[in-house]
Amino acid sequence: MTVAQPAASNSHRAAMPVLIALSATHLLNDMIQSLIPAIYPIIKTAYSLDFGQIGLITLTFQVTASLFQPVVGHYTDSRPMPHSMVVGMGFTLMGLIGLAFAGSYPLLLLAAACVGLGSSIFHPEATRMARNASGGRQGLAQGIFQVGGQTGGALGPLLAAFIIVPRGQASLAWFSAAALLAMVLMVWTAGRYAEFRKEQAEKRKAAPVAPPKPPLSPAATIGAMTVLIVLLFSKNAYSSSFTSFYTFFLIERFGVSVQTSQLMLFLFLAAAAVGALAGGIIGDRIGRDRIIWFSILGALPFALALPYADLFWTGVLTIVINLVMASAFASILIYAMDLVPGRIGLIGGLFYGLSFGLGGVAAAILGELADRVGIDAVYQACSFLPAVGLLAWFLPRGAPVPSR
Repeated sequence: MTVAQPAASNSHRAAMPVLIALSATHLLNDMIQSLIPAIYPIIKTAYSLDFGQIGLITLTFQVTASLFQPVVGHYTDSRPMPHSMVVGMGFTLMGLIGLAFAGSYPLLLLAAACVGLGSSIFHPEATRMARNASGGRQGLAQGIFQVGGQTGGALGPLLAAFIIVPRGQASLAWFSAAALLAMVLMVWTAGRYAEFRKEQAEKRKAAPVAPPKPPLSPAATIGAMTVLIVLLFSKNAYSSSFTSFYTFFLIERFGVSVQTSQLMLFLFLAAAAVGALAGGIIGDRIGRDRIIWFSILGALPFALALPYADLFWTGVLTIVINLVMASAFASILIYAMDLVPGRIGLIGGLFYGLSFGLGGVAAAILGELADRVGIDAVYQACSFLPAVGLLAWFLPRGAPVPSR
């Protein structure tokens, strides 16, 4: 199945500035979001929280993000609203300030919800822009977009280690400058996207193109989408165990400092940036299904070995695991978009939203489990999560093929 790409005629010279700007805004957006789990060791002590309450913060943030993303994506599929990203970043800014000055646990939850709402508005529209600016190289475009988000997510623990831990919770307000910079970039990107849409409308008038048809029957499409969502859930549930509890695991098991634990969390998250870009580029060449299988079979043995490693090998294994697992995200997303052509916003919102929301549910469950059986036991149980990816066996053979 080959899907016609609406932006295939745009030159890479015209598209790359937009992709780079989208990647930069994704970096700033996800950097701010990553500050939430990065401050967990601080607020756990300051507010006398248990692991269950920590998991509930993650659940609040991720469920808020997940509930609205498919709705936003469905609406903007027929009514593109590129400037809505600016509004979303406004909610993120309010949440950031709320986290900096919250005086109680309920206010922390409310602030986390605001950050999640900002994410729900940003991702569907930005995903559509990245696809339309791809020039037909969908893996490259999604890889560039993803590398920004993954890098931003990795910066949170690093910033926490060197700024927030020494200076306290209120220093979160300093990152308001990042939100304002993101708004400026979003305004520019929305203007360029409007130009793209105008050019595409003129070309469609000159040479109308029939809309692409779905490659599978509705029942087969639903089955394939279900498998893809479960694959992402297993990956995000595993990642949630790190973003929420990895620092506590390192402190409790190896006796490292908070700053050292944040640096190791940064290395884990930074590996995802490399994996996302490499996976997107390679997926354009060898096919989405092969990248998906590589991410499953490649990560599983390392994940199983991780709970029994010493400090050095824990650091090494976590880098390898996240690099390999992250390589599949762009391929999974594009695979889903090709299954349901013409619904880019809905698919982007569904996969960013639902899968991360389910990851938030997993974080809450893992937090309660950690309170009952200990953090070591949680990581032993989580080591089997990548094996859920073997459900990729049930994906349709030969469809869809890589978009060109």
